[in-house]
Amino acid sequence: MKLTMDEVLRQARPVMPVLVIEEIELALDLARALQDGGITVLEVTLRTPRALDALAAIRRELPQLLVGAGTLIHTEQFQEARDAGAQFAVSPGFTERLALAAEDAALPYLPGVMTPSEVLLALEHGYRSLKLFPADGASSVKMLKSFKGPFTGIRFCPTGGVTADNLLSFLRLPNVACVGGTWVAPSNLVRARAWDQITQLAAEARALAASLEAQP
Repeated sequence: MKLTMDEVLRQARPVMPVLVIEEIELALDLARALQDGGITVLEVTLRTPRALDALAAIRRELPQLLVGAGTLIHTEQFQEARDAGAQFAVSPGFTERLALAAEDAALPYLPGVMTPSEVLLALEHGYRSLKLFPADGASSVKMLKSFKGPFTGIRFCPTGGVTADNLLSFLRLPNVACVGGTWVAPSNLVRARAWDQITQLAAEARALAASLEAQP
């Protein structure tokens, strides 16, 4: 059965780490540290020269994880990501050409939106799981609340401004499936190989979400 983006987001809840990997030799240790903290879905952003190699290494050595490619802004990147083993694709925005490229590569696709018109365009192309980008705290929480009425059944993954401090503000919203963020694997901790601290950040995010789910 083909994996859907809705299934990816359900498995990712509460957080899909957005990983910027500069050195391929750090990729596996980083992925294992996040897995130890309870994370099972990762987004490797194609912002560095070794990103695709890092993604391929994680897929090869840790097949139990779901690994996607992020920051796809060119059509050819979708097939490159697929060839490297990516199981889904994420973009900061949405265009018809990117949607066609995702379809051609047979990748579940999470396009980015910011305005009602962009949501409508994505809806016209059949997308009901969307990335809200950038998500800059209180104003984005307010926007998502306003989206709930006209956009019934749409599920969002806010990214770009989500932190441990505002995580629950987003997860409380019924139209938020999960959030994306770099705070669970910040570049300074990755460079320092502080794997225990990254595991702790991931576990803390999951514990925060669990406390929310436990509320009556």
